[in-house]
Amino acid sequence: MSMTSDHPVATPELDRVERARIDESTRIPVLLFFGSAVFWLLVGTLFALLASFKMNAPHFLDQWGWLTFGRVRPAHLNAVAYGWAAPAGIGVALWLMARLCRVPLMHSKLLISAAIFWNIGILLGIFGILSGDGRSIEWLEFPNYASLMLFVAFGLIAVWAVIMFRFRQPGHVYVSQWYLLAAFIWFPWLYSTANILLNFEPIQGGAQGAVNWWYGHNALGLWFTPIGLAAAYYFIPKVLGRPIHSYYLSILGFWSLALFYSWNGMHHLIGGPFPAWMVSASVVASVMMFIPVITTAINHHMTVRGNFHALKWSPTLRFTVFGAMCYTLSSVQGIFMAVPSLNKVTHFTHYTVGHAHLGLYAFFTMIMFGAMYYITPRVVGWEWPSARLIRWHFWLVAIGIGVMVVALTIGGVLQGLALLDPGVTFMASLDYTKPWLLLRSGSGILLTAGHIVFAVSFTLLLLKAGSKRTEPTLFGSDQGRKPEALVP
Repeated sequence: MSMTSDHPVATPELDRVERARIDESTRIPVLLFFGSAVFWLLVGTLFALLASFKMNAPHFLDQWGWLTFGRVRPAHLNAVAYGWAAPAGIGVALWLMARLCRVPLMHSKLLISAAIFWNIGILLGIFGILSGDGRSIEWLEFPNYASLMLFVAFGLIAVWAVIMFRFRQPGHVYVSQWYLLAAFIWFPWLYSTANILLNFEPIQGGAQGAVNWWYGHNALGLWFTPIGLAAAYYFIPKVLGRPIHSYYLSILGFWSLALFYSWNGMHHLIGGPFPAWMVSASVVASVMMFIPVITTAINHHMTVRGNFHALKWSPTLRFTVFGAMCYTLSSVQGIFMAVPSLNKVTHFTHYTVGHAHLGLYAFFTMIMFGAMYYITPRVVGWEWPSARLIRWHFWLVAIGIGVMVVALTIGGVLQGLALLDPGVTFMASLDYTKPWLLLRSGSGILLTAGHIVFAVSFTLLLLKAGSKRTEPTLFGSDQGRKPEALVP
């Protein structure tokens, strides 16, 4: 098998009729995952707003025990991570696998069952957290009965992915397929191992912290990141109508990510009761992540170079390039956070929260938005009803996440410096964060508005509202775009 780029123009054997047939075969499973993802995005955003308000007014809604910060915050995290990000990523991955394998989607009932199990698991998990049955382990707060549902659902999806890859059409194995297949294999391993060691048969003592950070970090790096990069490697060249810059850089980026990221996470435990070799190995691996990050950034930049004008008219490209740039920023920030001299300032502060939002939202979520803007019209057979709604969506969420990351980054640094100053009391250190937490709440309102706009636009598309369009819904003037960009 050779590993090459996802060529933006349809391969000769995959003509327009075949692509349409493949898109039609993915319709129900993809829309199930997309639709549930949008629903949980709104739910998770509501919990995020409540948690943010409580950071400024701790007594807000404290008369209801199930809406305390200790329950609302994990409900937000899990609703967004497993309710929005995971189903959105799965829906994108299903469509990409079918397109890249060049065969109609197989065993759709398996995927429909998986979508149902997944959403039942999310529902049970959120209710479990709000009712006080959750776990106090970040990223793994769902009670065991909900975790089992998610594992069964994802097991069905992983089996489907292997079957699709096995029966793909002969030819190249594209870089996006490598990322997707790896993600489908890595996540069940991560999720099952962490749940067994922390929830079902808990290990003892400080080792729980090591497993927790290993899972939390790798859920982003070996599950969400490969899907996000697979989408970026597909849609950037596809929209521009040109091949990816370098096949060899894509190979280097994939294998270096696979090699180094699995060691990440322990640098968050610097100074903790852990063997020095464990933390040191994680610090080294975190710094070595410079290799896949820079190679991927160069590859994407050189592909877009000379075609940045396409950002003016393509919604998919604008969201995807924004997300790809934030992947570089988030990863570089993560590398510096692993340096002990800097870690002692940022550790246990809002800086880490800002970093998490830069990765899961500014990188992954923005690319998922871009992918959904491309995929959904093709599986529904109807174009987005309004370019204005898409434009509002982009600017609301882009400004919102930008303000949030900047506010939490500056506030976190000031908080960390205050905590290290023996002349500043702990309560006084909290005062440094107050204006920045207010900014965070303001950014949350912008994000909420953007999500509502997106949900309205998505619903109108599903209902096939408005007049039927014969061409994609684009921003402003589309002069200068290549005709290949309009190929379905």
